[in-house]
Amino acid sequence: MIWRVRHTTGYRYARPVDLASHMLHLTPRDLAWQRVLWHRLRCTPEPARISHSRDHFGNPVTWLFMEQPHDTFEVVTEAEVEVVPQPLPRAADTLRWEAVVQAARRDPAAAEFTFPSPLLPETPGATAYAAACFPPGQPVLAGLLALNGRVHRDFLFRGGATSISTPVSEVLARREGVCQDFTHLMVCGLRGLGLPARYMSGYIRTRPPPGEARRIGADQSHAWVAAWLGAEHGWVDLDPTNDLLVSTEHVALGWGRDFGDVSPLRGIILGGGRHSLHVGVNLRPAADAVDDPPG
Repeated sequence: MIWRVRHTTGYRYARPVDLASHMLHLTPRDLAWQRVLWHRLRCTPEPARISHSRDHFGNPVTWLFMEQPHDTFEVVTEAEVEVVPQPLPRAADTLRWEAVVQAARRDPAAAEFTFPSPLLPETPGATAYAAACFPPGQPVLAGLLALNGRVHRDFLFRGGATSISTPVSEVLARREGVCQDFTHLMVCGLRGLGLPARYMSGYIRTRPPPGEARRIGADQSHAWVAAWLGAEHGWVDLDPTNDLLVSTEHVALGWGRDFGDVSPLRGIILGGGRHSLHVGVNLRPAADAVDDPPG
Protein backbone atom coordinates (compact mmCIF):
# COMPACT_ATOMS: atom_id res chain seq x y z
CA MET A 1 0.00 0.00 0.00
CA ILE A 2 1.32 3.48 -0.89
CA TRP A 3 0.23 6.33 1.37
CA ARG A 4 0.36 10.10 1.05
CA VAL A 5 0.69 11.87 4.39
CA ARG A 6 0.34 15.57 5.13
CA HIS A 7 1.02 16.91 8.64
CA THR A 8 0.47 20.59 9.48
CA THR A 9 1.57 22.19 12.76
CA GLY A 10 0.84 25.88 13.35
CA TYR A 11 1.53 28.23 16.27
CA ARG A 12 0.20 31.73 16.84
CA TYR A 13 1.97 33.78 19.51
CA ALA A 14 0.64 36.66 21.62
CA ARG A 15 3.95 38.50 21.20
CA PRO A 16 6.71 38.15 18.59
CA VAL A 17 9.24 35.36 19.01
CA ASP A 18 12.72 36.80 18.54
CA LEU A 19 14.74 33.57 18.32
CA ALA A 20 13.74 29.92 18.17
CA SER A 21 15.24 26.46 17.76
CA HIS A 22 12.94 23.53 16.95
CA MET A 23 13.58 19.79 16.80
CA LEU A 24 11.29 17.80 14.49
CA HIS A 25 10.52 14.08 14.39
CA LEU A 26 8.37 14.42 11.28
CA THR A 27 10.23 12.35 8.67
CA PRO A 28 8.93 8.77 8.28
CA ARG A 29 11.54 6.12 8.97
CA ASP A 30 12.73 3.56 6.41
CA LEU A 31 12.09 0.08 7.79
CA ALA A 32 11.99 -3.48 6.51
CA TRP A 33 8.22 -3.11 5.92
CA GLN A 34 8.17 0.64 5.13
CA ARG A 35 9.91 2.60 2.35
CA VAL A 36 9.88 6.40 2.09
CA LEU A 37 9.44 7.28 -1.58
CA TRP A 38 9.77 11.03 -1.06
CA HIS A 39 9.49 13.60 1.69
CA ARG A 40 9.35 17.39 1.78
CA LEU A 41 9.12 20.07 4.44
CA ARG A 42 7.92 23.66 4.23
CA CYS A 43 8.28 26.18 7.03
CA THR A 44 6.86 29.71 7.44
CA PRO A 45 8.75 31.88 8.12
CA GLU A 46 11.82 30.46 6.40
CA PRO A 47 14.42 29.21 8.89
CA ALA A 48 17.84 30.79 8.91
CA ARG A 49 19.35 27.29 9.03
CA ILE A 50 18.17 23.69 8.71
CA SER A 51 20.15 20.62 9.71
CA HIS A 52 19.42 16.89 9.62
CA SER A 53 20.65 14.09 11.86
CA ARG A 54 19.54 10.89 13.61
CA ASP A 55 18.78 10.46 17.29
CA HIS A 56 19.90 7.73 19.70
CA PHE A 57 17.21 5.36 18.37
CA GLY A 58 18.09 5.96 14.71
CA ASN A 59 15.05 8.13 13.98
CA PRO A 60 15.45 10.96 11.43
CA VAL A 61 15.60 14.39 13.11
CA THR A 62 15.35 17.86 11.55
CA TRP A 63 16.55 21.01 13.34
CA LEU A 64 15.14 24.44 12.45
CA PHE A 65 16.82 27.66 13.59
CA MET A 66 14.73 30.87 13.41
CA GLU A 67 16.56 34.18 13.70
CA GLN A 68 13.92 36.73 12.63
CA PRO A 69 10.99 37.96 14.75
CA HIS A 70 7.71 36.15 14.01
CA ASP A 71 4.27 35.94 15.61
CA THR A 72 3.16 32.84 13.67
CA PHE A 73 5.04 29.66 12.88
CA GLU A 74 3.89 26.82 10.61
CA VAL A 75 5.51 23.57 9.54
CA VAL A 76 4.00 21.43 6.79
CA THR A 77 5.50 18.02 6.03
CA GLU A 78 4.38 15.75 3.22
CA ALA A 79 5.56 12.29 2.25
CA GLU A 80 4.73 9.29 0.16
CA VAL A 81 5.39 5.99 1.88
CA GLU A 82 5.04 2.39 0.76
CA VAL A 83 3.98 -0.05 3.50
CA VAL A 84 3.81 -3.84 3.25
CA PRO A 85 2.40 -6.28 5.84
CA GLN A 86 4.74 -7.26 8.65
CA PRO A 87 5.26 -11.04 8.94
CA LEU A 88 3.67 -12.30 12.14
CA PRO A 89 3.95 -15.68 13.88
CA ARG A 90 1.00 -17.56 15.31
CA ALA A 91 0.49 -16.53 18.92
CA ALA A 92 0.82 -20.15 20.06
CA ASP A 93 4.22 -20.41 18.36
CA THR A 94 5.79 -17.59 20.38
CA LEU A 95 7.86 -18.06 23.54
CA ARG A 96 6.36 -18.15 27.00
CA TRP A 97 6.40 -14.60 28.28
CA GLU A 98 8.68 -15.55 31.17
CA ALA A 99 11.25 -16.81 28.64
CA VAL A 100 11.10 -13.48 26.81
CA VAL A 101 11.81 -11.67 30.08
CA GLN A 102 14.89 -13.86 30.59
CA ALA A 103 16.04 -13.42 26.98
CA ALA A 104 15.72 -9.63 27.20
CA ARG A 105 18.21 -9.54 30.05
CA ARG A 106 20.81 -10.99 27.69
CA ASP A 107 19.99 -8.72 24.73
CA PRO A 108 21.14 -5.08 25.19
CA ALA A 109 18.97 -3.75 22.33
CA ALA A 110 15.83 -5.22 23.91
CA ALA A 111 16.85 -4.59 27.53
CA GLU A 112 16.99 -0.84 26.87
CA PHE A 113 13.19 -0.86 26.61
CA THR A 114 12.54 -2.67 29.90
CA PHE A 115 13.55 0.23 32.15
CA PRO A 116 11.46 3.17 33.41
CA SER A 117 11.74 6.42 31.44
CA PRO A 118 11.05 10.10 32.22
CA LEU A 119 7.32 9.93 31.42
CA LEU A 120 6.93 6.29 32.48
CA PRO A 121 8.26 5.70 35.98
CA GLU A 122 7.57 2.43 37.75
CA THR A 123 3.79 2.25 38.22
CA PRO A 124 2.57 -0.76 40.24
CA GLY A 125 -1.02 -0.25 39.09
CA ALA A 126 0.00 -0.52 35.44
CA THR A 127 2.06 -3.64 36.15
CA ALA A 128 -0.89 -5.28 37.91
CA TYR A 129 -3.23 -4.29 35.08
CA ALA A 130 -0.94 -5.94 32.49
CA ALA A 131 -0.22 -8.98 34.65
CA ALA A 132 -3.85 -10.12 34.38
CA CYS A 133 -3.16 -10.93 30.71
CA PHE A 134 0.02 -12.89 31.40
CA PRO A 135 -0.74 -15.96 33.53
CA PRO A 136 2.13 -18.44 34.00
CA GLY A 137 3.21 -20.07 30.75
CA GLN A 138 1.19 -17.73 28.49
CA PRO A 139 2.71 -17.40 24.98
CA VAL A 140 3.94 -13.82 24.82
CA LEU A 141 1.96 -12.81 21.72
CA ALA A 142 -1.24 -14.26 23.20
CA GLY A 143 -0.71 -12.09 26.27
CA LEU A 144 0.01 -9.03 24.16
CA LEU A 145 -3.16 -9.50 22.12
CA ALA A 146 -5.19 -9.94 25.29
CA LEU A 147 -3.75 -6.75 26.81
CA ASN A 148 -4.24 -4.83 23.57
CA GLY A 149 -7.92 -5.78 23.56
CA ARG A 150 -8.35 -5.11 27.27
CA VAL A 151 -7.09 -1.52 27.00
CA HIS A 152 -9.40 -0.95 24.03
CA ARG A 153 -12.42 -2.22 25.98
CA ASP A 154 -11.67 -0.61 29.33
CA PHE A 155 -10.77 2.94 28.27
CA LEU A 156 -12.79 5.66 26.57
CA PHE A 157 -11.13 7.72 23.84
CA ARG A 158 -11.78 11.36 24.78
CA GLY A 159 -9.68 14.20 23.46
CA GLY A 160 -8.83 16.91 26.00
CA ALA A 161 -9.31 14.61 29.01
CA THR A 162 -5.56 14.40 29.57
CA SER A 163 -2.30 16.08 28.57
CA ILE A 164 0.91 14.42 27.49
CA SER A 165 2.25 14.85 31.03
CA THR A 166 -0.71 13.05 32.65
CA PRO A 167 0.79 10.15 34.63
CA VAL A 168 -0.22 6.58 33.86
CA SER A 169 -1.63 6.21 37.38
CA GLU A 170 -4.14 8.98 36.64
CA VAL A 171 -5.06 7.48 33.27
CA LEU A 172 -5.77 4.21 35.08
CA ALA A 173 -8.00 5.98 37.56
CA ARG A 174 -9.88 8.07 34.97
CA ARG A 175 -10.33 5.25 32.43
CA GLU A 176 -10.17 7.74 29.55
CA GLY A 177 -7.62 9.50 27.39
CA VAL A 178 -6.13 9.45 23.89
CA CYS A 179 -3.79 7.19 21.94
CA GLN A 180 -0.66 8.48 23.70
CA ASP A 181 -2.21 7.63 27.08
CA PHE A 182 -3.22 4.11 26.06
CA THR A 183 0.21 3.49 24.56
CA HIS A 184 1.95 4.81 27.68
CA LEU A 185 -0.23 2.58 29.87
CA MET A 186 0.48 -0.56 27.87
CA VAL A 187 4.22 0.15 27.55
CA CYS A 188 4.49 0.91 31.27
CA GLY A 189 2.64 -2.26 32.24
CA LEU A 190 4.75 -4.48 29.98
CA ARG A 191 8.00 -3.02 31.29
CA GLY A 192 6.78 -3.60 34.83
CA LEU A 193 6.66 -7.31 33.95
CA GLY A 194 10.15 -7.17 32.43
CA LEU A 195 8.92 -7.33 28.81
CA PRO A 196 10.60 -4.92 26.34
CA ALA A 197 8.17 -2.34 24.95
CA ARG A 198 8.71 0.85 23.03
CA TYR A 199 6.56 3.85 22.15
CA MET A 200 5.79 4.15 18.43
CA SER A 201 4.97 7.50 16.83
CA GLY A 202 3.32 7.91 13.43
CA TYR A 203 0.00 8.02 11.64
CA ILE A 204 -3.03 5.85 10.98
CA ARG A 205 -5.31 5.84 7.94
CA THR A 206 -7.63 8.87 8.01
CA ARG A 207 -10.49 7.44 5.97
CA PRO A 208 -11.52 3.78 6.42
CA PRO A 209 -12.16 1.36 3.55
CA PRO A 210 -15.82 1.22 2.44
CA GLY A 211 -18.02 -0.47 5.01
CA GLU A 212 -15.44 -0.37 7.80
CA ALA A 213 -15.45 1.74 10.96
CA ARG A 214 -13.37 4.89 11.09
CA ARG A 215 -10.13 4.43 12.97
CA ILE A 216 -9.80 6.32 16.26
CA GLY A 217 -7.10 8.96 16.57
CA ALA A 218 -6.67 9.53 12.84
CA ASP A 219 -6.74 13.35 12.78
CA GLN A 220 -3.61 13.83 14.91
CA SER A 221 -0.27 12.10 15.20
CA HIS A 222 -0.96 8.54 16.31
CA ALA A 223 0.81 6.30 18.82
CA TRP A 224 0.99 2.58 19.37
CA VAL A 225 3.15 -0.08 21.04
CA ALA A 226 6.00 -2.24 19.78
CA ALA A 227 6.73 -5.28 21.95
CA TRP A 228 9.59 -7.79 21.71
CA LEU A 229 8.77 -11.45 21.16
CA GLY A 230 12.33 -12.71 21.50
CA ALA A 231 15.28 -13.01 19.13
CA GLU A 232 13.52 -15.32 16.64
CA HIS A 233 10.43 -13.19 15.96
CA GLY A 234 11.68 -9.73 16.94
CA TRP A 235 9.27 -6.84 17.43
CA VAL A 236 5.52 -6.74 16.84
CA ASP A 237 3.42 -3.57 16.68
CA LEU A 238 0.02 -3.35 18.41
CA ASP A 239 -2.48 -0.48 18.45
CA PRO A 240 -4.48 -0.52 21.72
CA THR A 241 -6.56 2.49 20.68
CA ASN A 242 -8.12 0.44 17.89
CA ASP A 243 -7.38 -3.13 19.10
CA LEU A 244 -5.31 -3.85 16.00
CA LEU A 245 -2.18 -5.71 15.11
CA VAL A 246 -0.41 -3.11 12.99
CA SER A 247 -0.29 -4.09 9.32
CA THR A 248 -0.65 -1.65 6.41
CA GLU A 249 -2.86 1.12 7.85
CA HIS A 250 -0.06 2.73 9.90
CA VAL A 251 2.95 4.81 8.87
CA ALA A 252 5.77 4.96 11.44
CA LEU A 253 7.77 8.11 12.13
CA GLY A 254 9.97 6.45 14.74
CA TRP A 255 10.19 5.09 18.27
CA GLY A 256 11.50 5.84 21.72
CA ARG A 257 11.04 5.08 25.40
CA ASP A 258 7.99 7.38 25.64
CA PHE A 259 6.40 10.36 23.91
CA GLY A 260 9.20 12.67 25.05
CA ASP A 261 11.75 10.88 22.85
CA VAL A 262 9.72 11.30 19.65
CA SER A 263 7.60 14.41 20.13
CA PRO A 264 6.75 15.53 16.56
CA LEU A 265 7.86 19.11 17.26
CA ARG A 266 9.49 20.64 20.29
CA GLY A 267 11.74 23.61 20.77
CA ILE A 268 13.04 26.59 22.69
CA ILE A 269 11.80 30.12 21.97
CA LEU A 270 12.76 33.60 23.14
CA GLY A 271 9.61 35.69 23.52
CA GLY A 272 6.18 34.71 22.29
CA GLY A 273 4.13 34.78 25.51
CA ARG A 274 0.91 32.78 25.36
CA HIS A 275 0.26 30.81 22.20
CA SER A 276 -2.34 28.71 20.40
CA LEU A 277 -1.61 25.49 18.53
CA HIS A 278 -3.27 23.84 15.54
CA VAL A 279 -2.38 20.35 14.27
CA GLY A 280 -3.88 18.62 11.26
CA VAL A 281 -3.05 15.18 9.82
CA ASN A 282 -4.24 13.46 6.66
CA LEU A 283 -3.09 9.96 5.67
CA ARG A 284 -4.77 8.65 2.55
CA PRO A 285 -3.93 6.30 -0.33
CA ALA A 286 -1.57 7.95 -2.79
CA ALA A 287 -3.95 7.00 -5.59
CA ASP A 288 -6.51 9.41 -4.09
CA ALA A 289 -4.06 12.34 -4.02
CA VAL A 290 -4.57 14.92 -6.73
CA ASP A 291 -1.34 16.89 -6.32
CA ASP A 292 1.89 15.76 -7.98
CA PRO A 293 5.00 14.74 -6.04
CA PRO A 294 7.97 17.12 -6.05
CA GLY A 295 10.27 17.04 -9.02
